[in-house]
Amino acid sequence: MKLFIVTLLSVCGLVTASDDDRLPNKCEVCKFLTVELQDALQKTGRSKEVLELGEVLGTGKRRRKIKYNTSETRLTEAIDDICQRILQYSVHAERPGSLRYAKGASQTMTTLKNLVHKGVKVELGLPFELWDEPSVEVSDMKKQCEKMLEQFEDVVEDWYFNHQDQRLENFLCETHVLETSEQECLNEMWKGDVGKKLGAEEAESDGAEEEEEKANDGKEEEGKTHEEL
Repeated sequence: MKLFIVTLLSVCGLVTASDDDRLPNKCEVCKFLTVELQDALQKTGRSKEVLELGEVLGTGKRRRKIKYNTSETRLTEAIDDICQRILQYSVHAERPGSLRYAKGASQTMTTLKNLVHKGVKVELGLPFELWDEPSVEVSDMKKQCEKMLEQFEDVVEDWYFNHQDQRLENFLCETHVLETSEQECLNEMWKGDVGKKLGAEEAESDGAEEEEEKANDGKEEEGKTHEEL
């Protein structure tokens, strides 16, 4: 069992991402940067707060008011920890392409933890308490996110103040960051866990068959009763 688990993890690439082709590419970094930034901005978009900017010398009175949800302050606060939020992601090696990055534990890691709780010895080459630490891939994405944000901060500001009628993903990634040949991951959309869907469909099908069998058995019993009468 121990040997099987270690081999499985090596194949899935969940322990380390030593190969460069397993590290996130520029498309994936830009995609999740925009996902997190738009999510952060959406949470503060309906704020009714009004900011007072600048002081009138000698009086201490504020002289200009501006709505928070259109202010530079809102953008700055959203950007401040946006790449840090990338560390909340895990690598779901059972999923293809950019879809392998998602929040929450992967199916494989959840299975391994369940085995540990049942007393099975699982050897991953690092202490159990470090299993939830960000992977090499996720840590690399955070670093790339910081560099990309620094490089294209002016573009993000331009979008915020002048182009919010467009999705940030389109404005930043497609127009400014990526070549056409690098944009494939932007079309990858998560449609749910296919395995779970198939399992649910099978369960539903089994349930329908069971109900049909019960109905047929009931008809047979009813037929026997009429014959006896």
